Amino acid sequence: MLEKDERKENNREKEVTVSPGGMRALKAVEMLNHMPGIGPMAQTGELRRRFTAMEHHWNVPEGLKHEVIELSNCMLEWLAPESGECKKLVVLQLHGGGYYGKLHNTYRNMAALYQKISGGAVASLDYRVAPEHPYPAAFEDAIEAYRYLLAQGYAGDEIIVAGDSAGGGLALALTLYLRDEMMSLPAAVITMSAWTDLTLSGDSYTENFNTDPMFGGSTDTLVYHNAYPGEHDPREPYISPVFGDYTGFPPMLMQVGEREMLLSDTLEVARKAKICGVHVKEQIFPGMFHVFQMGLTRYPEAEQAWKQVRKFIREIYCG
Repeated sequence: MLEKDERKENNREKEVTVSPGGMRALKAVEMLNHMPGIGPMAQTGELRRRFTAMEHHWNVPEGLKHEVIELSNCMLEWLAPESGECKKLVVLQLHGGGYYGKLHNTYRNMAALYQKISGGAVASLDYRVAPEHPYPAAFEDAIEAYRYLLAQGYAGDEIIVAGDSAGGGLALALTLYLRDEMMSLPAAVITMSAWTDLTLSGDSYTENFNTDPMFGGSTDTLVYHNAYPGEHDPREPYISPVFGDYTGFPPMLMQVGEREMLLSDTLEVARKAKICGVHVKEQIFPGMFHVFQMGLTRYPEAEQAWKQVRKFIREIYCG
């Protein structure tokens, strides 16, 4: 894991150290990205499905209860101890998938891990997705889910908003909205490989084009062809939070893989937030790919990332 200054030093070297388990995961992603018979436009969804196939099984972990809550236009899945005895804390999980993918079992496994390391409840939002439901559908669903948590008696400082990829961007957009509307802010925001710039203006979109095993080497992917903005300007901060103002934001943990085309999406938001005085933990993982944390604890890099999530949550709630 690299902090910002360490990354500058590491960029002078051509090789990075990746664990054998992490290398196997990286090679698997690279192999899938070049499999014959998978058209470029299908690769984003197909890659995600195949790479996460190892997590396609999901059973409610022992001692936990799982409930599905109907909101106006979407569902909220609730995971908490059966006994009802847990910290007065809830993680609102906003899944990734390029605003096209729905909630699936990999995210339920991630929710179980969030529950384990936080000791509270986890609410996973199955929001509406494009192309049938462009912006502001997912954004409105996230707002409704947050309002639901407040209505259940959770104070803002008892909520952590977490998201990966598109869900990471949605987590930031939601918090921008809450700040703008002077609503109760969450205690913290956690992002993993957040997609914050749907205009693709960051340097890493070109610098990592040939090294990103998930999205690199082709402009015929959901990164470049995405219907989520609809008729709206993709520079709107609620669509591309990289263009937002981070004054007054809660603490943030932002993780990203070093080989990602979306690397600058995290770095630029972190930079802007720090200028505004926000406490930001920015973590770049050498050699890693987009949302490598989906590996849970199956290889050291993913395990280390989740340990950092646990440490961050403990710091927020224990000081």
